[in-house]
Amino acid sequence: MKLTDFVVRKAIIPNLKATSKADVIREMVVGLKNTGTIKAEDEEAVVAAILKREELGSTGIGNGVAVPHTKHPAAEELVATVAISRDGVDFSSLDGEDVFILFLLVSPPDRPGDHLRGLENISRHLRSQDFCNFLKQSTTEKDIWELLSEADSSDEEES
Repeated sequence: MKLTDFVVRKAIIPNLKATSKADVIREMVVGLKNTGTIKAEDEEAVVAAILKREELGSTGIGNGVAVPHTKHPAAEELVATVAISRDGVDFSSLDGEDVFILFLLVSPPDRPGDHLRGLENISRHLRSQDFCNFLKQSTTEKDIWELLSEADSSDEEES
């Protein structure tokens, strides 16, 4: 499974405007809604489901990264978006640091394997300091998409 298989290119947000955890999640879900990936009538329910997941424990995994996610019937297939915060967002991260890179993932409840594979793929790439540095420096949706494509290509070379 490649990042470009499930990240919705037109939903990428290279410069998040939101400054709180809830608003960041909402802005990212709106990005998915605006591409037609999530129906408008499902927007609030998806935001609520992700916030409920955050109550179980922050998806701020440290190193300036968060991966908010949920399983929700609004998703017909695994979908994700990427957002970059220039100023950082308090995400109650495990290391107490602000978050600059966010991957938001929504998958159908009946496809838990896809959900896990998506999270694993994202997490593997986010362990690379180079990948994170390049993401933080990306200023356009095109830059971010090219970086995701390069990461997919390096996966193919390794396998």
